Amino acid sequence: MITRKEHQSHSLREFMRGGKKQVELTELSKALPEKMRMFNVLRLIPGASIGYHVHEGESELFYFLEGNGRVQDDDTFVDVSAGDSMATLSGHGHSVENTGDNDLVILAAIVKD
Repeated sequence: MITRKEHQSHSLREFMRGGKKQVELTELSKALPEKMRMFNVLRLIPGASIGYHVHEGESELFYFLEGNGRVQDDDTFVDVSAGDSMATLSGHGHSVENTGDNDLVILAAIVKD
């Protein structure tokens, strides 16, 4: 099933998961496999963040497409940039912040256990 760019929905979330500023979400596909909860592009403007949260019964995968940021991976803080990826498995937590001067763009997928 193809979802054309003009049919992908966009939304803004203020203070996502207790983070700063707003995050733009682009839903890439209307049809997802049963075990997949999300397949989106996330765009964080400079200074925006997604607050720390723990995934239970699901895992989230990030691929950083553009920009620079800092993630919290459980208790560890790591700088990330375009080309890096991150997996947050069930029972673990993460946050992400745009620390650069340009948008931080992330391909994100959430898969249920």
